[in-house]
Amino acid sequence: MHKTVQSLINIQSSIKSKLIDLKYKHRIPKIIAVSKTFELDHILPLINHGHIDYGENKVQEAIEKWTDIKIKNNKIKLHLVGKLQTNKVKFALKLFDFIHSLDSEKLAKKIAEEQIKQNLKPKIFIQINIGNEPQKSGILKENLTEFYNFSKKLGLDIVGTMCLPPFEEDSSKYFSEMNKLNQKLNLNEISMGMSSDYLNAIEFKSTYLRIGSNIFGQRI
Repeated sequence: MHKTVQSLINIQSSIKSKLIDLKYKHRIPKIIAVSKTFELDHILPLINHGHIDYGENKVQEAIEKWTDIKIKNNKIKLHLVGKLQTNKVKFALKLFDFIHSLDSEKLAKKIAEEQIKQNLKPKIFIQINIGNEPQKSGILKENLTEFYNFSKKLGLDIVGTMCLPPFEEDSSKYFSEMNKLNQKLNLNEISMGMSSDYLNAIEFKSTYLRIGSNIFGQRI
C-alpha cells in the first residue's frame, strides 16, 4: 500500500474515533487532500484508492495537473483553497467544483459574471478573517451578513464559510466562533481544520478538512 493511502486511512480512523468520543451523530466530514506542489505520482495512488476530494491553491498549477485527470474521472471534486485573483476566475470556473476563498465584492462580481458566461456554478465558501489579521484576506465578521446577502443577490451558490485561524494561537476558540457565524447564516458547510488542528475543527462541526502534509508529507 502506498504511504499516502495509508496516511489517509489513518486520518479517517482518527476522525471516526473522535466522532465516537464526541458522541456526534452528524455526517462525517470530508477530507480535502491538499495536493498543491505535489506531482501526480504522489496523487495517483489516492485516486486509484477512490478518494475524490483534492485541493489546490494555484489555478495555473491545477490546470496543468488536473485537466486530463478530471476528463477521465468525473467523480473527482477539485477545491480551490488558495486566494483567487479576478484575472484567473474564467480559468478557475472551468476546472474547480468548489471555491473556498471568496473574500471581496470585486471577486464576487467577477465570479457572477463568469458563471453566466460559462453556464457553470461552483459551490462557494466565504472566507472570513476570523482573527481580524491585517495580513490575511477575508471578510470581517461584522460585515459577513451584508456580504453574504450581496453574494446571494448576484446568484452565487454560497454553501458555507472558511477560515484560517491565527497561526500560533489555539484554533478552537476561532472554530467555535465560525460555527456560530455559520449557524447564524443557516449554512450547511464549514471549511476549517488542517493537518495540525483538524480534530479540533471536528468538535465545531467542520464539514471539510483541508489536510496536506499529514497525507503527502512535508513540502520541500
